[in-house]
Amino acid sequence: MKAFLSFAALTWLSSLSLAAEADLILHHGKIVTVDKAFSIREAMALAGNRILAVGANDEVLKLKGPRTVTRHLSGRMVLPGLMDSHAHPIAAAMTEFDHPIPQMETIQDVLDYIRSRTQALPEGDWIVVQQVFITRLREQRYPSRMELDRVAPRHPVMFRTGPDASLNSLALKRSGIDRDFKVTDGGSGFVEKDSKSGEPTGLLRNCTRFVKVQPSGRRPTDADRAQRLVQLFRDYNAAGLTSVGDRDASVADLELYRKLRAAGQLTVRVSASQHIDTLGPMEEIQARIRRVAEDPLFKERDDFFRIIGIKTYLDGGMLTGSAYLREPWGVSDIYAITDPAYRGVLFIPHERLLPIVRTAVESGLQFTAHSVGDGAVHALLDVYEEIARTTPVRPTRPCISHANFMSRDAVDKLPRLGVSVDIQPAWLYLDTRTLRKHFGDGRLRWFQPLRSIFETGGVAGGGSDHMQKIGSLRSVNPYSPFLGMATAITRRAKWQDGPLHPEEALTRQQAIRFYTMNNAWLLFCDDRLGSLEPGKMADFIVLDTDLLTCAVEAIARTQVDETYLDGKPVFSRP
Repeated sequence: MKAFLSFAALTWLSSLSLAAEADLILHHGKIVTVDKAFSIREAMALAGNRILAVGANDEVLKLKGPRTVTRHLSGRMVLPGLMDSHAHPIAAAMTEFDHPIPQMETIQDVLDYIRSRTQALPEGDWIVVQQVFITRLREQRYPSRMELDRVAPRHPVMFRTGPDASLNSLALKRSGIDRDFKVTDGGSGFVEKDSKSGEPTGLLRNCTRFVKVQPSGRRPTDADRAQRLVQLFRDYNAAGLTSVGDRDASVADLELYRKLRAAGQLTVRVSASQHIDTLGPMEEIQARIRRVAEDPLFKERDDFFRIIGIKTYLDGGMLTGSAYLREPWGVSDIYAITDPAYRGVLFIPHERLLPIVRTAVESGLQFTAHSVGDGAVHALLDVYEEIARTTPVRPTRPCISHANFMSRDAVDKLPRLGVSVDIQPAWLYLDTRTLRKHFGDGRLRWFQPLRSIFETGGVAGGGSDHMQKIGSLRSVNPYSPFLGMATAITRRAKWQDGPLHPEEALTRQQAIRFYTMNNAWLLFCDDRLGSLEPGKMADFIVLDTDLLTCAVEAIARTQVDETYLDGKPVFSRP
């Protein structure tokens, strides 16, 4: 991976080469530049929204003029603004718009919440529980149809975890899902049925699109959505985040970002992967992809908000039991799997995936797909490899989202093909307990193999897959980059003794690159962001903890003292 300055940055530096005067100088600190050599300096000077110089205190202070503001850092660490390579900010911001949602750690917590909603909503209104993952419940299972019926007999209920869900009887009836139901839209998925009666058990695999759910509760206005997103982005700033990849932006989402950008209300830079549906005639799918490539947000660079590519879904989830694996999952009470040959669900067969990816590559768009299981990871790598034989793939920085289960062969292919991965360490932190119980350590050898990816020259970027709630640690999934760094460094998980395959742990320097320069590469902004070098944009954070020398237990508890975006403060800790 090579960092370089854009022509605009070089021109800007040239214009300041004579008698330059800084607007702001930070000195007597620990400036971690994250340049190619991972240089550490004492001071940094800013001019406007750019970095003017980094170096020793006496050298940088020579740039002080009559209007220069100086700040003594008292030895505190400064990092480039941190980046999250994979989040869903708009949906996450709206999660608790109607009412607060409690933390749910047990089946009883889930049932108690549903019962409380039956008292708040008229009979017949839908109750939907979103993204309370069974891997994070103490019982490690789905609530059953009977349990949902007992607490909500007069309300249709959907306990939804990504593409899978558990429904009560009224929800099945309302959706027309009975013993004769079949998937007929050309997509993947199936309805689990009782082996004796043939009736639906209530569990759906990649079939939530057939649930005829209707929204309940208070309806947000456009102003409500904007206000909630601004609030979330302020909390991102408090967590040290200055850039984020929206990895599934709808047309409506893009319009909201446009409005906030025009109003000067974005305090986080957004690089968007637009969602593309993959059902229906191939010609229509390809036409949608080409329209994305014609959008001015893709063709004309805006450093605050732009489209970088497209996103779709290739398999289910490891949190729900539907990730597509190369070997069978195995019979499981946790995931309600009864078929010993079941390998999960692959959403797009090779013969359809190939023209979809090829169209994105030929249009110059970064392609990425939700690919959790090693079967899905290899399926996407095979397509990238096939296309690369005739069409350059590397310039589009092709990506794989999540890539939790991998293999030695998959890791080796990443640098050879120029494929990057965005990975979420919080999943290791929160879900190892269940994964170990089901798979055992042997099958988890290549689970989030970060050290191997770094050592082979691949590019992995750190993300959260933030889905719900505002709050860096209370959110689903937590978006604290310091928790992510700590997990990548220690490989230690909640409710677990001992690390998961510590040979895949990152060094502290690598963990910092994981959330800075590597993400800048994934998000196509490495020429202007991701490191603290002259000419680059002045996105940076000041920390209360030295991540390179502190006790490892202190990394996850790190606090941000200040966050700067484009040379301006956007957060200061009280």
